[in-house]
Amino acid sequence: MKSNHLKPFLLAFLLFNIGLSAFAQQDENFYIFLSFGQSNMEGAAKFEDQDTIEDDRFKVLQAIDCDNLNRKKGQWYPATAPLTRCHTGLGPADYFGRTLTEHLPENIKIGIINVSVGGAKIELFEKGNFEYYVQSSPDWLQNMVKEYDGDPYARLIELAKIAQKDGMIKGILLHQGESNTGDENWPKKTKGVYDTILADLGLAPNSLPLLAGEMVSADQGGKCASMNAIIQTLPTVIPQAYVISSTDCEALEDGLHFSAAGYRELGRRYGMKMLSLLQD
Repeated sequence: MKSNHLKPFLLAFLLFNIGLSAFAQQDENFYIFLSFGQSNMEGAAKFEDQDTIEDDRFKVLQAIDCDNLNRKKGQWYPATAPLTRCHTGLGPADYFGRTLTEHLPENIKIGIINVSVGGAKIELFEKGNFEYYVQSSPDWLQNMVKEYDGDPYARLIELAKIAQKDGMIKGILLHQGESNTGDENWPKKTKGVYDTILADLGLAPNSLPLLAGEMVSADQGGKCASMNAIIQTLPTVIPQAYVISSTDCEALEDGLHFSAAGYRELGRRYGMKMLSLLQD
């Protein structure tokens, strides 16, 4: 009879210790950031040797399997370009992370999750409403979406939940809007995506800063520069939103994408803004 009485206590003891073990694996000094958007967040510039130098404190949680990079989905790797799909380029997330490791204490590590799709509207990330958008999109966009098993938003959340076991999600980076240029409802749509991300991750409303970058600016011949006025209104609907200026960030001749130098500068601006928020 005694052994029967002890069984519930042994089970409770084991569960308690399993819980402690799982909790112990979460590193409060591992700061994780979610990033999403379209081609500029995906990375559209050819990276150079300086962009492939590994930093032990800067990691990427791989978004898709990439044999050419020897990376598997859902595993952490040194964060060197490319950070998104297998054949993408340099983007702002690269130097966002490098800027943080440069300025934060050495015991702090940085992790990036980047799920982005070139040419995509914000509607691609609207949970429960993206399928119609994808079905009505051109084949080239549908093919990119297939790399995320047909649902980039679901992949972002899947990876974020993996990351929550390893560290602390501290913020969200967004660079999207070229495909929504002139859409005055973009801020509200973006708020919907932001709110859903927090809810799906079990986080309190407005608990994470959202950093949104501007399109290529007018001074660089930006074809979507008019969208910047709409992006600048984002903090009126998301209290924790901050807009990252693209002024003087070098762009390519296409007027849509930044050069490698432009991405490095834009990434540093994302990083310095986040650094100021982390230190408040």
